[in-house]
Amino acid sequence: MNLRALLAVLLFAFVSPAFAASKAEIDAEVRQALQDFRKHTGAGHELSQKAAGILVFPSVIKAGIGIGGEYGEGALLVGGKTVGYYSIAAASIGLQLGAQARSEIVLFMTDQALAGFRKSEGWKAGVDGSVALATLGAGGAIDTETAKQPIIGFIFSNKGLMYNLTFEGSKITRIHK
Repeated sequence: MNLRALLAVLLFAFVSPAFAASKAEIDAEVRQALQDFRKHTGAGHELSQKAAGILVFPSVIKAGIGIGGEYGEGALLVGGKTVGYYSIAAASIGLQLGAQARSEIVLFMTDQALAGFRKSEGWKAGVDGSVALATLGAGGAIDTETAKQPIIGFIFSNKGLMYNLTFEGSKITRIHK
């Protein structure tokens, strides 16, 4: 096990149980995150209506003092209905100090991309699937090349879409609720 994996295991062994939420809590937070998402980006909302599946993490907490980590729980929606619950986790080493909360939404634009995600035991962004991070251009439009990708990710806070962030290295795992 490499150092990064060991740190992630140690960090989340203590942190993740504190964040464990019930199905009802996750479902309510997912609905709210989707409402916030629609407010922040009409173009993203349009894409979400065409998506085969939508993975929503309403609150991903990232914190670090030299060694950092992030964790959140969410749900996968297919046809507007919850079909599973998932956690997202990542660890990092480097110059960092502080904490932040953000929402993350992943759109699976094709049935094939969605099926690949659902078949995985633990899906790692950048390894098992490349997530095109959406950025907004003039007039709030999403870059046309990004809009053509099979998996599109959005990261936002209560202030709107966040830039210069990535899904790379995040591990998404099904949790049983």
